[in-house]
Amino acid sequence: MHIEFLGTGTSQGIPVIGCDCHVCNSKDKRDSRTRTSALIHTNNHSLLIDAGPDLRLQLLNSQLPLPTALLLTHAHQDHTGGLDDLRPLIHMHNKPFPIFAEERVLKRIKQQYAYAFETNPYPGAPRFDLHPIDEEPFTIENTPIIPIHLFHGELPILGFRIGHTAYLTDVKTIPEKSMKKLEGVHTLVLNALRHKSHHSHLTLEEAINLGQDIGAKQTFFTHISHHLGKHSDIKLPPDYQLAYDKCLITSK
Repeated sequence: MHIEFLGTGTSQGIPVIGCDCHVCNSKDKRDSRTRTSALIHTNNHSLLIDAGPDLRLQLLNSQLPLPTALLLTHAHQDHTGGLDDLRPLIHMHNKPFPIFAEERVLKRIKQQYAYAFETNPYPGAPRFDLHPIDEEPFTIENTPIIPIHLFHGELPILGFRIGHTAYLTDVKTIPEKSMKKLEGVHTLVLNALRHKSHHSHLTLEEAINLGQDIGAKQTFFTHISHHLGKHSDIKLPPDYQLAYDKCLITSK
């Protein structure tokens, strides 16, 4: 299984518009972060997790095969704002693009992209095949997927476990029931926003502690803000790494 971090930034990305901090002015390409999204390639197909406003350029720059389905963690704009960029894939295969998400997230998609669900849509409009999911395991193209119930502050959201890999972003807390679903994970992806406490995101220190509780063989941090500091300045325990845009890894 391969994981490509298409984007590893927060809702504002890095550099932040109008910011002249040392991170936003960094020449290190690892400090330039688009909105958080990832591709997971397994069983000869790629699954897209979240589709933010930077999706077009992310997919143009991707090293993995193009996705055949989309998993949404939640309905916030930085995770759903790029759905219209899936139109070329829809036209290429001449069928609606499959989207898997909780019912309330799909309801938001229908509102946000109402033009895609009209009875007589304009020529070229995107078409989506919506699949409601909950906490029960399901399968996409023979790939078993286990949804993981999480909390983004007080908002319930989903993470996903695929084989021995777990992708959890925008997390603040994980219920005990969900922690049991993470037992035996080899590769863990967690958000790590900044050092200062935040009401709906893990800090770097909280993410490290949570990663140690889960006990994966390798842990990568994503959804990173410019407040965390420059990539090269962050010191982490062994087997912990900051992900960065276009970072391609192999799940152990």
